[in-house]
Formats: sequence, C-alpha cells, structure tokens
Amino acid sequence: MNMSRVLTNIWYSFPVQLLLVHLKYHIVLSAIWLLLGSLMTGTFADLYGFKYLFWSPEYLGKVDFWSFFFLGVGFASFAMTWNLTTYLLAAHRFPFLACLTRPFTKYSINNFILPLFFILMMLFLHIRFEIQEERFSYETTIYNCLGFLFGLITLVLLLIAYFIYTNKNIFAFTKDDPNLPPNLIRSIGPGRGIRVEDIKMERRTRRVDYYLTESLVPRRVRSVAHYSLRTLQRVFKQNHANALVVQMTSLFVLVALGLLIDKPSFQIPAGASLFLLLSMIITIAGAILYWFHQWSLTVFVALFICINMLTKQGFFNHENKAYGLDYEQDRPTYDYLSLQNAFSDTTKQKDIENTIQILENWKQETGQTRPKMLMLAVSGGGLKAATWTMQVLRTTDSLTNGKLMQQTTLMSGASGGMMGMAFYRELYWRQQRGKNTNPYNETYIKDVSKDLLNPVAFTIVTNDIFMPKGRFKVGGKRYTKDRGYIFERQFNANTHHYLEKTLGDYQQPEFDADIPMMIFTPYIVNDARRLIISPHPMSYLTSPLSPKQDVDIDAVDFQNFFKEQHADSLRFLSALRMNATYPYILPNVTLPTSPDVEVMDAGYRDNFGLETSARFINVFQEWINENTSGVVILSVRVIPRKSQEIEESDQDGILKSILDPLGIAGQIIQLQDYEHDTHISYLHQLLGKDRFEVLQFIYEPTTRNEEASMTFHLTPREREDILSAVNAERNQQNLDRLLELLGQN
Repeated sequence: MNMSRVLTNIWYSFPVQLLLVHLKYHIVLSAIWLLLGSLMTGTFADLYGFKYLFWSPEYLGKVDFWSFFFLGVGFASFAMTWNLTTYLLAAHRFPFLACLTRPFTKYSINNFILPLFFILMMLFLHIRFEIQEERFSYETTIYNCLGFLFGLITLVLLLIAYFIYTNKNIFAFTKDDPNLPPNLIRSIGPGRGIRVEDIKMERRTRRVDYYLTESLVPRRVRSVAHYSLRTLQRVFKQNHANALVVQMTSLFVLVALGLLIDKPSFQIPAGASLFLLLSMIITIAGAILYWFHQWSLTVFVALFICINMLTKQGFFNHENKAYGLDYEQDRPTYDYLSLQNAFSDTTKQKDIENTIQILENWKQETGQTRPKMLMLAVSGGGLKAATWTMQVLRTTDSLTNGKLMQQTTLMSGASGGMMGMAFYRELYWRQQRGKNTNPYNETYIKDVSKDLLNPVAFTIVTNDIFMPKGRFKVGGKRYTKDRGYIFERQFNANTHHYLEKTLGDYQQPEFDADIPMMIFTPYIVNDARRLIISPHPMSYLTSPLSPKQDVDIDAVDFQNFFKEQHADSLRFLSALRMNATYPYILPNVTLPTSPDVEVMDAGYRDNFGLETSARFINVFQEWINENTSGVVILSVRVIPRKSQEIEESDQDGILKSILDPLGIAGQIIQLQDYEHDTHISYLHQLLGKDRFEVLQFIYEPTTRNEEASMTFHLTPREREDILSAVNAERNQQNLDRLLELLGQN
C-alpha cells in the first residue's frame, strides 16, 4: 500500500473525522478543552495556581494514590460527558454506527484523540513537577500515576457496562414491522431538523472508511441504506435516550453530594471538582444544542434572562450573610444622609477618647516612658500571604524576645495576610494566658497553610451552583450552608478552633492592651466605601481628618452602624472571610441594611493596610508625639513592587488597542503603591523624618524562579519557598534595623 493511500485512509478514519466534526460544528464545546489545557499548563490563571490542582492534587491533606484516583474519576467524568454529549450531537453524521454492536463504546474508543492527548499531557506535567520540583521518588510518582489511571478506568468501565447492557444494536430491531411511510417518521429531536431519511440515504454525513473496534483493529464501515427508516430511528433514539439518562443521573448525583459538604471524606480534590463543573457545563450546553439546534442561542439568552429574574425572587435569591449578625431586626437605612448623621463629631470624639485609653494602657504595658510604637500592615494573597505573614511575625517576635507583639498597637491589612496575623495574635494571647501554646512553633505555620480550596470547590460544584441546601446556627440565628460557611468551617478546623470567637470576645483584651488592636476593612461593592470592622467603635476613621466639615464619609464604622444588629456578636471567622472574599471563589457578604449592600475583599481599596495605618496616625498624631519615640510600620507583603519597565504600545494590534483603555483594572496594585508612597511621604512630614519609618518584608521566590501561587491552596514546595524567603538579604537588613530600633542590638 503506497503512502498516499495510507494518508487517505488515515484522513477518512473515524477518529480523524470525529475531530474535524468537533472543530467545525462544536466550537463552544471544543473551547472547553482549550480552557482546560490553558489551566493545566499555567497559560491561564497561573497567578492563582490552578495548574497545581492537576499536577499535585490533595485529598485529606495528602498527595497520594487516592488524591490521584479521584482526579482520574473526575477526568473520566469529564471525558465521558464529552463523549455522551457529542454522541447526541454528532452520531447522525455517521450512520454506520447504527449497524454496529455496542455503538457508543465504539464511538468513545474512536473519539480518543482529545482525551488521550490531555491524559498524556497531565501525566507528563505531574511526573516532571513531582520529580523535579517536589523531589518525589520515581516509585511514588509512578504509584500516583497508577492511581489516576485506575480512577479513570473504573468510571469508564462502569459507564461502558451500562451502555453494553442497555443499548441494543440494529439486529435487535430487524424483527420489527416494515418501515412506516417516510412522512410519518419524526426527526430525532425537537427543533433539530434531522431527518432519518437523510441518514438512510447518507446525506449530510461525513465520509468514513475505517473505524477502530474494541480491540483497536481498523475495520471498514458498512452502508445502512438497506435498513428501514423505522429501524434506524429506533436505534438512534434508544442510544440518545440512554445517553440522556446518564447525564441526568450525573446531575442528580451532584445535587445529592451537596448534602455531604460537611464530610471531609467527600471533599474531593479541587481539580476533580473542576472536572465535574466542566462536565456539568458540557451537559447543559449539549442538551440545549441537541434539543433546539438553530434556536440554541435564543434559548441560551432566554434561559439566562429567566435565571436572572428568578434569582431576584425571595425563594431563589440566596444571599450569604455575616454569621452572628441579626438580620431580623429593623435595618439601618444606607444612604448618604444616614451615613453623615451616624458619624457625627460627637460620636467621633467619644470613639477617639476610647481609643486614647487603649493607647494609654498600651504605653503602661510596655513599661517605657516613650516607647516605640509599632504597626503591622499585611498584604492579601491567599494562603501565600497567610504563610508569609506567620513566618515574618514568628521570626521578628522571637528575635525581639516578644517585644514585637508587646509594642504593636495596630494590625491591619487584607485577605490572606490578615488570616495569618489573626492566627498568630491568637497564639500569642493564648501563651500570655498560660496556655500550652508556643507561637514560634513552625507547626502552626503548616496549619495556617493547609488546603482550603478543595472543600470550597466541592461546595461550589455540588451545592452553590444549584440551590444551597442545609442550615446551621450561630448564636441562635439560622443561616444557609454555602461555600462561605464551608470556608470558615475548614479554616477553623485547620487552626485548631482557636479562632472560634465573636468580635466582642476580643474587645476587653484589646482594650487592656493585652493584644494589639486589629482592624478589618472589607470593600463595599455598592459605593466603593470601606467597612471598618473592629471590636471598638472607630467612627474617626470614616472620613479624612480635615478642619472643614465638607468632606464625604468614605467608610462605615461597623460597631456604630450595626449596633442594633448585635455587631459584637459577629463571628470573628466571618470578619476574616469578609476581608478575604476572592471574587467568585467566595460569595460576597450581604449586610443587614436597607437597601442591601455587599462587601468583598479589602484589597480593592487597600491591599496592604497602609491607608488604615496612615489615617490612624493622622487622628492620633498629637498623642503619638507626646507619648512615643516615633512610629515604625512593618509592611509584610507577598506582592513585590513592579519594575520600572514600561510596556511598549507602538505595535499593538487592533484588539489590544480596543482593550487598552480597560487596562487600568489590571494596575490596581500599582496604583495603590503610588498612593501609599504619598501616605508615607505625608507621615514623614507629619511626624518628622527621624520619628517615622517603614520596614518592608517582601516575599520573593528563593529556590526557583516561579513564585508561589496566590490562592487557597499551596504545595509543600511552595510552602518551603515562602519560609525560606525570610533569609533574603533585604529582609535580613530590615530585620537588623528593627532590632536596632527596639534596642535589641
């Protein structure tokens, strides 16, 4: 056989023609594979570490055979859903399937190109990562790969067994009555416009010369022109019906799993949850394409509008709430006039006096006449920021013999950094009360860096995307279980339930200066104001300090505004979550106001906590000058300042030119750096050059060129890299300077 004939046979083989059909007719569904590939390789969302969900999946805190087993099951679910959906959409283009035994099995085998390519790519990326980066042994790596393959094969065999048992081949229908008149035979699906006559006459079909059998042996296809229209119709209908049964069963199983979000053993790896989510998207999109064909786009739009309208209604409108707050009381009116009246000069003066008493208590606790006042400002950045913050505090506090925490008055920041700082502060307080707790123990850093993404991703796929199920109580008040609830539950478990407190539980120890004050500043989505959350009323932070009275309120004091909603009863874990609400990953929190307002990650206004510190210093400038020897801000951040390289735009294409005006959204951190430089310059002038200093502890990758991902999941290698960064030259220089300022050198 000459080469030309070989190439022709390959070109007209069933696998190749199937791939071409997908690329030509199923663009939207094929694009999901492209998205998956970009996530796996890190081409897309690399900053958030999605690739590690496939390279190094974690289950019950371990990367092992079972974590890869569930990843394999998830991929098999995705691949088989792809086969089922495209079988519904494409089978009529290959009429020879009707005369085959086990048609869906053969279809799946011949539809191998995309799934096999991704299987090989995933295994290659895993092997390279585990051996080169994680330093796993070859035996462990191969064992993990076998876990993936075992999970994949298990689900595939179960589905194939179902189709073998339920799908009849054409020979089982040949005993039926002769064919009905052609004009009485319906099309396969409503609105699809597919006529069985076309299949019989092999019109609108793809030429296929060979297909692969279950033994992977090429076999020439046969014509179906000699079979009756009725028989062909029954074969395709029963195959399609069985495919739809499997898809609907899968959706039912996902809904049922939503009842088990509290069970750790059911919290499968986040990568597997992502596969299930993509499977669901393919199922829904495929069903609409199958049933409505040319009307699909109209149906998609109509469905979106209907869902949007339904979710505005009470029964379908699920709002995540701040656990502990009372949503049944009369709600405060949230508008410009109400905010201006709520934070009057009298209220601000009362709150200032309360905070001055805290500062007086702090000064007395230090035992110094004019102590150096420390403030901690930490950045957001998921578990990377939480781990880095814990490492910096642990190192600096131990080397200063506990003076760091003793001389710190204020803690502020965003997202993951505040999670780490809150845990460290709690460990310190437990030690002060004589508990058997050593905050310098590295074990606690490992605790705060434990995975949070698996339970959150699992809850999104099985619970939140449908209708949140289940209720729980906090302080006698009932709330709905969703990914916000599961996030708090998992972080609480990771941190030994030490943070299972209310906001009010920290009021007295902060007032007595046993621990530093901590301020959360989530961003109010509706009007870009900040929400100032503290155990103490701090209305003096709701607007810039000005001798004039015409400045706007740009923040809301939580304690004053939500006093009737029992602000002190807010769950402390909820305050942490509100401050760390990644878009989509965690739900925005709806506050009990009229009208409703929502809050999300503090990083949108102040990702580094410096704005809060600057305003606090501005308010208490006089007391600071009279009672301290100056202020030192420790800025702990995982986002280094960008280089001064300017991106060129003289050779932009039209697409980039159109999108360029929107590019400012990607420069939020850079803009905040510029604003913080202004704050720092102002504070230098306010306090004096020798009485104010900022020491920056910045995480930058040490042992590899790629920095740790900014998400709620860290690999062991990333954790090690973060811990090692404290030894970087610049961080050591700032550490020496801190010791000098505190008189420890």
